[in-house]
Amino acid sequence: MRMEEAGAAEPMRFPPVALCASAELVDGGLAVPFDVQCGRDCLRAFAIRYNGQVHAYLNRCTHVALELDLLPNRVFDASGQWLICAAHGAVYAPDSGAGVDGPCRGGLQKIELTESAGQVFWQPTERIRPVDFG
Repeated sequence: MRMEEAGAAEPMRFPPVALCASAELVDGGLAVPFDVQCGRDCLRAFAIRYNGQVHAYLNRCTHVALELDLLPNRVFDASGQWLICAAHGAVYAPDSGAGVDGPCRGGLQKIELTESAGQVFWQPTERIRPVDFG
């Protein structure tokens, strides 16, 4: 018997949230920050462009739960090829968030992005949602 035949519910799908104009994300450049609700916590996330593609992650190092950027929105190393935690030097792959060097304990938590008509959108999930200021 297939899951849908057994009456299993499909995961809830949330509408995408507009984040920024596509032009704001430059390959290896500054990140665009945004806030998300993750469980009961309000956390910072960031969007970047790498090799022409947009990516987003929770802004939390897997070594110690600190934001990667010491200087605002600077998550890339000097070469623009790696994401780096300014506190302890953990290095992550920009296209996957995988930990590749330093004191990483796994990879960064990815947030799905889409890009359409010159605009970048992020996709909320059951776990990561827009902040409710109400």
